[in-house]
Amino acid sequence: MRALPYWRLSGYYFFYFAFIGAFSPYFGLYLQSLNFSAWDIGLLMSQMQLMRLFGPNLWGWLADHFGRRMAIIRLAGAIGLAGFTAFFWLDKLPGMLVAMAVLAFFWSAALPLVETLTFDHLREERGRYSRIRLWGSIGFIVAVMATGALLDVGPPVGVLWVCWIILLGILLYALVLPEAPPLPHANDARPIGDILRQPRVIALMAACFAMSAAHGAFYVFYSIHLDAHGYAKTEVGLLWSLGVVAEIVVFIFMARLSRRFSLRAILLASFAAAVVRFLLMGWGVESAAVMIFVQLLHGLTFGAYHASAIAAVNQWFPGRAQGRGQALYSSLSFGAGGLLGALIAGRTWDWLGAGWTFTLSAAFALAGWLLIWAWVGGGAAVDRQNRAKIEDPVQ
Repeated sequence: MRALPYWRLSGYYFFYFAFIGAFSPYFGLYLQSLNFSAWDIGLLMSQMQLMRLFGPNLWGWLADHFGRRMAIIRLAGAIGLAGFTAFFWLDKLPGMLVAMAVLAFFWSAALPLVETLTFDHLREERGRYSRIRLWGSIGFIVAVMATGALLDVGPPVGVLWVCWIILLGILLYALVLPEAPPLPHANDARPIGDILRQPRVIALMAACFAMSAAHGAFYVFYSIHLDAHGYAKTEVGLLWSLGVVAEIVVFIFMARLSRRFSLRAILLASFAAAVVRFLLMGWGVESAAVMIFVQLLHGLTFGAYHASAIAAVNQWFPGRAQGRGQALYSSLSFGAGGLLGALIAGRTWDWLGAGWTFTLSAAFALAGWLLIWAWVGGGAAVDRQNRAKIEDPVQ
């Protein structure tokens, strides 16, 4: 049996999500220090989501068609680092927009391919995926706390150095990641169109879109929501960290959960938890205890949901279709769904208020629950089959 490159895969996830932890909360502050307007900052930051709409699909198609997965992962790391390096010299909108587009286009290429690489290495040990992926959550926590501490004592330009070092770490791990032969599958030559026409695949992708749309208001306005109700900045940071800690705990126990419960059951529980979470987020903000519970639910609404969705995509897009399956999941959910959710929340926040904005998030989650319940399996026999597939991706 081939040895699992656990630490090389875990290290890649650590640095990949550490970049998100350093970039997403703090790069806007750096742009603000350059006197960019709110519109310019929004335009620049939106490139990360816009490129995820189509970038992963293009790279996934190239990987599936030409079979050069590792070459694309390493190219993405190198050009992503080069694109970000340009920020050290740029301070005007046109140039920074080009650099941001290059960074986002290549940075978004890698993760779906690394996800398929990880499952190919895991083979019959697929339940160990969460033990590898949790290092990404650890990287996020380390980066968000360390970068915040650095910026408390130094100028905003410090975020450039932190992000550059993290991107270098991504490239170095990309260079040492070993290739794995794709898992053999009876339907390896099945056309991608046939897969996409399956009702369960359509339902899963639509549900993932809805889940990311439900999180749009959370990622854009949760800190503002807490601040408006008197929470200190330290409390806001602790609540964000608590959510990621809950996510890590779920990743640790995900293999055990997947042996006991079916993929469908875990997805239904995750979407139900999202409905409760966003309703409480909107209407229970006055209670710190409720907000703690809200963040603990992140373990289900992201940790269990993401691990299960990734597993389903890995099962239903066999062989050479895996790259495009993971890319489609990434672009439809984190790209299109997240972008739509953020835009809707921006429109309704002042118009309807926080309570009703998060209620709309809960409605998106409910729509996703209904899609999973109606179309992704059903009955005890299907549940047993799905449970077996979580443990054995060759089935």
